[in-house]
Amino acid sequence: MTYDLIIGDYAYSSWSLRGWLLFEKFNIPRKVTLLDFDSKASVAEQLATHAPARTVPTIRTPDGAIISESYAIAEDLADRHPDAGIWPSTPKHRSIARSLAAEMHSGFAALRSVCPMNLRTAFDWATPSPDVLADLIRIETLWDWARDACGTGEGDWLCGDYSAADAMYAPVAMRIAGYNLPVSDAARAYVDLHLNDLALRRWRAMGLVHGAHLSRYDQPHPERPWPGPAVLEATVSDAVPVNAQCPYSGKPSTHMLELEGTVYGFCNAFCRDKTLADPDAWPAFTDLRARQQKSQVVNG
Repeated sequence: MTYDLIIGDYAYSSWSLRGWLLFEKFNIPRKVTLLDFDSKASVAEQLATHAPARTVPTIRTPDGAIISESYAIAEDLADRHPDAGIWPSTPKHRSIARSLAAEMHSGFAALRSVCPMNLRTAFDWATPSPDVLADLIRIETLWDWARDACGTGEGDWLCGDYSAADAMYAPVAMRIAGYNLPVSDAARAYVDLHLNDLALRRWRAMGLVHGAHLSRYDQPHPERPWPGPAVLEATVSDAVPVNAQCPYSGKPSTHMLELEGTVYGFCNAFCRDKTLADPDAWPAFTDLRARQQKSQVVNG
């Protein structure tokens, strides 16, 4: 059972991130198609073959249904994959998660419009507007309420295990981190949880190496380093790799990188470059590295 998932730009499309996380975090098979945010054709025009959809993310289900709202996608996937854990299993926690997700889907207009998601650049906005500050207060109120009602602590997902509510708030966390917005320690711990989440790190890594820079997302605020975890430094290489097949596709290695003195191969530039952007984010690559390091120890 494989879905068609149509998304926008990795670096800038916050709603696409939500839809992609619903598939990635819950291991639901999908075939991904990216629209071009730098195209003269509008998103709606690019979605002509998926009418009546006009926004991303959009999915086509295995039985042909077209769904193009993130909350509706979450509910539909939960119906079709009841054991995936998309919503909490406890009825009370599930109700809270749905309430959080619904308010995210319809609210926080100031934060969403004034602070567009940009995973390529972090800013330091010293004096957020009153409307943005009001949105942040409401967000913290909701997060505190969820943690209290569900018995979760600082540094935990909102309603226990990762759920659709956390997928919905991932771009909010990226805005708070990306603009250095003022929040409480408890809210900052939740933001840090997203920053360290391997799935979100994979999404950001792809955003760093795929797609054009879109000047409409530039900001007048001073730039600062990305606040996520430190990234291992790797470089492009033309040397012979230790692996003959790409760790992702199994196809022959044709594009290489060097990390910590070892050369690894990939089947194309994108596989290599997304790994360069954050080597620790990719389980298949970290498994390859672990096997190689073990082999080097065994062979002395």
